[in-house]
Amino acid sequence: MREHKIAAIPADGIGPEVIAAGLQALDTLQQRCGDFTLDIRHFDWGSDYYKSTGRMMPEDGIAQLKSFDAIFFGAVGAPDVPDDITLWGLRLPICQGFDQYANVRPTRILPGISSPLAGVGPGDLDWVIVRENSEGEYSGNGGRAHRGLPEEVGTEVAIFTRAGVTRIMRYAFQLAQSRPRKFLTVVTKSNAQRHGMVMWDEIAAEVALEFPDVRWDKMLVDAMTVRMTLKPQSLDTIVATNLHADILSDLAGALAGSLGVAPTANIDPERRFPSMFEPIHGSAFDITGKGIANPVATLWTAVQMLEHLGESEAAARLMRAVEAVTAAGVLTPDVGGTATTQQVTDAVCKEIRGANI
Repeated sequence: MREHKIAAIPADGIGPEVIAAGLQALDTLQQRCGDFTLDIRHFDWGSDYYKSTGRMMPEDGIAQLKSFDAIFFGAVGAPDVPDDITLWGLRLPICQGFDQYANVRPTRILPGISSPLAGVGPGDLDWVIVRENSEGEYSGNGGRAHRGLPEEVGTEVAIFTRAGVTRIMRYAFQLAQSRPRKFLTVVTKSNAQRHGMVMWDEIAAEVALEFPDVRWDKMLVDAMTVRMTLKPQSLDTIVATNLHADILSDLAGALAGSLGVAPTANIDPERRFPSMFEPIHGSAFDITGKGIANPVATLWTAVQMLEHLGESEAAARLMRAVEAVTAAGVLTPDVGGTATTQQVTDAVCKEIRGANI
């Protein structure tokens, strides 16, 4: 019996609701498969923890997480706590502390869910966005000076290193190589950002030589938004900087029907540290407690976690169950349905237990 240690951090907003849904499905799945177990430990870190302690997580939080095989993360952010505190106090320290440099965001139009793009359905939009997750525009370099004075200045320094760019390019090319179309689009802005982004382009061309079987092209980030919207079939695997991919992946989720169906994996490809898996949608305080949060993003995120843990059969079973439920029209309001979070979760669990899945 294979055992995997999972740290569950529901955190803020709808995070506890969707993580509960994900854990229910995972529990059903391990009972159905019978060849692995998940040892789940819950952590109450987040904005409520901050309000009572002045920290988003304990000072030794990273050390506490280090022994786990994976981290199952909900969402971070609260209306009464500054966003920079919530993000830099919890999520980013985990990503950077464990060098989870590959942020992987698959996007597909699931059966039964409509895209806002006219004439685009399942099969027409099938992407994986690889986001550089350790440096770039979110490296944390910069500062503020002369606060409150007319000459106050704030600098935000984007950091691009040869090591950092090379490893994310190699990861993206390898991922593209593993997919049927073997096609990668490199997103850039080297016409205006003439130092780091020019190096980004040069390293992409260098790494491409290692993968002669992978076709690739290059797009400026602004033109990329047009291509994603008007020619979704022309894209497959995409790699972009921390900032650019953050923005483009939200657009991708919307084009697939809702951010409520968009998953994320923060991966340490070398497996030195635990990787972290989270839905893309954020804390969504406007619907917190209403019981209508879409659990699909979290369930799909659980699929990514299972794949990372080597449980490919269980991952495929869970994904088939999710697609069967969406195809049957059991959908939350964000994708045009009337079902609750619990109803979708129960339907997925019923599919997992069924003989056909």
